[in-house]
Amino acid sequence: MKPLAIGLLFGMGLFCVYWSCWPATESSAKPRRVSLRDRIRDEIAQAGLEGVAPRHLVVASVIAFLFVLAGVFSAVKVLPVALCFAGIAGYAPRALVVMRARRRRTQLRDVWPDAVDNLASGVRAGLALPEALAQLAVRGPEELRPAFATFAEDYRGSGSFQECLDRLKDRLADPVADRLIESLRIAREVGGSDLGRVLRTLSSFLREDARTRAELETRQGWTINAARLASAAPWIVLGMMSFQPNSLTAYASPAGAAVLAIGAATTVVAYRLMVRIGRLPDDQRVLR
Repeated sequence: MKPLAIGLLFGMGLFCVYWSCWPATESSAKPRRVSLRDRIRDEIAQAGLEGVAPRHLVVASVIAFLFVLAGVFSAVKVLPVALCFAGIAGYAPRALVVMRARRRRTQLRDVWPDAVDNLASGVRAGLALPEALAQLAVRGPEELRPAFATFAEDYRGSGSFQECLDRLKDRLADPVADRLIESLRIAREVGGSDLGRVLRTLSSFLREDARTRAELETRQGWTINAARLASAAPWIVLGMMSFQPNSLTAYASPAGAAVLAIGAATTVVAYRLMVRIGRLPDDQRVLR
């Protein structure tokens, strides 16, 4: 037993010496995966719909789906056709929120440079960062004043600059706001004499980016409109056929249901592909 124990200890010692020759590498922290709930919450915030939660949007989609399903089925007596129109109606609330959010992001893209300029002017005039942000509720662009007014109220009530910045970031849910807020957070924590220069650089960059995006979106707008028209045309024809219920009896069979299912899948894939090709990618919130 004694030689066996000595051999095990000797082997363990050799393994420890071998292991020490390979330093352990630090595992890089993986970025937090953005869930569907987070994306829907950001879209609602970007659309400016205060008091609306993701669950409210889900409930609205379910109600629209069931209402249209019952109405169309009672009219045409063809379940596959009713399911197609009910699916379109169920997606309509989400589509409206996305459309409103995209339109509002385009509007804010044009006013963010003015807000950054006002903030830089306040910092250059000697205002503290909370006061410079709060004065945007009066001097800032009209579209951004409610968010900064709420920030001013939060800061007067709590006095915690970091928590108020976090709530402002969630309230705006905008990539530009994320970059601006994180710059102010760093300047508040570690100090920085170049904050005014950073804000002026950010303002000029935002203006150039907005100008370039506006030109490209104007040129590529016809591609998006063509994709929408091509995707909606077959279902408009199907809706017109619904006024003659006898023409929809073929879709009541399994083969007709398969045709509708394949057509719906093809429409979704083709529309998403054309939009992905023709639309400029949106800025992602990497500093959420």
